Amino acid sequence: MDLNKVRSVYFIGIGGIGMSALARYFAMKGVTVSGYDKTSTPLTQALTDEGMNIHYEENVHLLPKKTDLVVLTPAVPTENKELQYFLKEDVPILKRSEVLGIISRDYKTIAVAGTHGKTTTSTLIAHMLKSAGKPHIAFLGGISKNYGSNFLISDDAFRSKAYCVVEADEFDRSFLRLSPDIAIVTSADADHLDIYETLDQLRDSFSEFTSRVRKNGNLLLKAGCGVIPRNPDVTIHSYSLHEETDYHASNVVVRNGKFHFRLVTPEGIEEGYLSGIPGSFNVENAVAAAAAGHLIGLSEEQIKQAIRTYQGVNRRFDHQLSRKGMVYIDDYAHHPEELKACIRAVREMYPGREITGVFQPHLYSRTRDFVDGFAEALSLLDTLILLPIYPAREKPIPGITSAIIFEKVNLKKKIMTGKAELIDELKKLKPQILLTLGAGDIDQLVKPIVEAFGKGI
Repeated sequence: MDLNKVRSVYFIGIGGIGMSALARYFAMKGVTVSGYDKTSTPLTQALTDEGMNIHYEENVHLLPKKTDLVVLTPAVPTENKELQYFLKEDVPILKRSEVLGIISRDYKTIAVAGTHGKTTTSTLIAHMLKSAGKPHIAFLGGISKNYGSNFLISDDAFRSKAYCVVEADEFDRSFLRLSPDIAIVTSADADHLDIYETLDQLRDSFSEFTSRVRKNGNLLLKAGCGVIPRNPDVTIHSYSLHEETDYHASNVVVRNGKFHFRLVTPEGIEEGYLSGIPGSFNVENAVAAAAAGHLIGLSEEQIKQAIRTYQGVNRRFDHQLSRKGMVYIDDYAHHPEELKACIRAVREMYPGREITGVFQPHLYSRTRDFVDGFAEALSLLDTLILLPIYPAREKPIPGITSAIIFEKVNLKKKIMTGKAELIDELKKLKPQILLTLGAGDIDQLVKPIVEAFGKGI
């Protein structure tokens, strides 16, 4: 489909992080953008402020009179009334991943894939390009704290051969719509088993993703990720935190909560790197981004400057409150490995302090598939507050509730509660270090928590 001929586009599920980035792209091109989502959020309100017409009920009478293209997120059920209307009217409908694949064909594309780390890494690469003044367009899987948006574009992006940075999503095999010049695989742990059934099937899909890198392109693989590349026409580079790989960090030192390190590259050792965001896992993400910077020809100083000034992504190890007696961090972690990385990073930064974690499981299927992993990860806390499962796109599965995690968590201090009771429970506990963890609507609790504890309760 020729997207240049589209004058009116409608998004079903416009409030999704990937969907809203595409909506902003079309709006930037002067296309009339409208859409539907189930609930109003700060992100949909921001889109409305930018001139998009959004409503929050399935109502065909609220649809625009003329629509050239409908963009669909995989989370929308087939029985959605608006989707059914557009199907009957024979309006062109494309999945979000298909649209992203079409757009990225016209650019030098850098695609970051992985079950963890892809949002932080891709957003850092976008920050590098912007800081260096390179033509760019970026579709991000989170809100950049440097720029307050999930969509970045330079003034000359439509006039020159720009770089396009995309987060390559493995859900629904969406990343197989992309054909990047540079691909990065940050991790390939078991996830989305409702789609893939087994870890081997998931990693096979990642291997298929590597086969889509354009001829003479580059593939950056995290050491030990378990993905076997399938593309003889690309150059493969390995990276890690501190293993002996093509790109890795050495002499990693923590001073005042900041990570200082040297970057080892195939050309030699570069001194004087400083990560602007906490966590050793983010040093590894910085190594991946730096390697991509090298491959596109950025200077050592341009790469260092970007890593030093990078502020991270909303809901990724996001410090919300730091005052005497209490620190509050919000994080998107919704997989056992992400939970472990986050909690260990907090222990690393605040040794000897008691950590209270509020966790909202995301999806019935993920809870079922990883109950033991969740219990193991959450047992790293000192105190656990467990919320009900956030279902997202799923219908309930008999016997699958938060309780199956709760029973297996090896902690003396653990409680289950609802969102409405959370603030009162926290006031009783008076936590030293507080974490909110999850990918559902737990982010809606961040502001109330800050308001309650910022007053010194």
